[in-house]
Amino acid sequence: MDFEALYRYLPALERELRRSYREARRVSEPSVRPYLDINEEFTLRGGKRFRALLVLAGYHLATGRDPRPALGAAAALEHFQSWMLIHDDIIDHAEERRGGPTVHRALARTHLQDRGEGSSEEYGVGMGITLGDIEEPFTVEAILSAPARAEARLRALSEYVRMTRLTAYGQLLDIRNGTLAPGSVSEGDVLAVHRLKSAMYTVAAPLKIGSLLGGSLPDRLTDLEAIGTDLGTAFQLRDDVLGAGFEASASGKSSNDLVEGKRTLLVVRAWKEGSEADRARLLRVLGNPTAPPEDVERGREVIRATGSLEYSERKIEELTRRALRRLDRSRTIRARGKPLVREVADRLVRRNA
Repeated sequence: MDFEALYRYLPALERELRRSYREARRVSEPSVRPYLDINEEFTLRGGKRFRALLVLAGYHLATGRDPRPALGAAAALEHFQSWMLIHDDIIDHAEERRGGPTVHRALARTHLQDRGEGSSEEYGVGMGITLGDIEEPFTVEAILSAPARAEARLRALSEYVRMTRLTAYGQLLDIRNGTLAPGSVSEGDVLAVHRLKSAMYTVAAPLKIGSLLGGSLPDRLTDLEAIGTDLGTAFQLRDDVLGAGFEASASGKSSNDLVEGKRTLLVVRAWKEGSEADRARLLRVLGNPTAPPEDVERGREVIRATGSLEYSERKIEELTRRALRRLDRSRTIRARGKPLVREVADRLVRRNA
């Protein structure tokens, strides 16, 4: 099975997501149901479903069979993604997500239009946090109800617990890094966030959850986790390049990461290698959402001129090569499954959106 074949399961995945919300509404108080509708609309609004597809890939790697039995667990990762995105958007003060308003902003507007008591902004944040929390039981429920042996479900649930904890650790450190002066954040600080947060819940854990549900034992997944961690870190470094506006014509992304003040490897390395004038140019942009386009472009030019962009590209290649070398040597990943992992690597790293 190649990665393209996994896309055939997307309609079934969407049906599974709808079914889960429908069942939740059926057993919920009538007054709660409109809020479940908000979550359903947000989850079904879009997204690449890459994490869900990696659950299916992990199941196929373990079994060599049709991954349909893992569809519920694949949907679980989409519920988890909604939980993370709703909360991330609050932390980042984001206005839009997936072509529509963020959950907390939409609720704040509704509160304002309805002339509710108290602060509309505080209402939106409070409700958004709670609606994000509501997504976690969907995730646990889906894994517990997967059509697998009880011990396989428990192993998958244990991996989910570990994924959630490490992702939260990564988020903590990411928020912490954002409060530090650019010169106080090291390359190691940036990569630690990427390993704990993006690599874990985007690649390594979804592959492992699928494999565990397929009957793999945890001690047979060391290679898969190491490969997933390196590829997931490379994935986030590529996202940072796109998020800073490089390759913008292909990706459609803007320089949001710069004006949001994110301490990416691009920024940290440029700060380290740049002159005082370079740092002054970066400071005019970092964390300044009103920065004019010409200042943003000067900030990007600093990243180019200091070699920081090239350095990030080399780091992406280094992590990818290391992952693929481990894949080639692995005795715990079946030979027939290795081309699928290679294709996953290509789609994670060689992307422009």
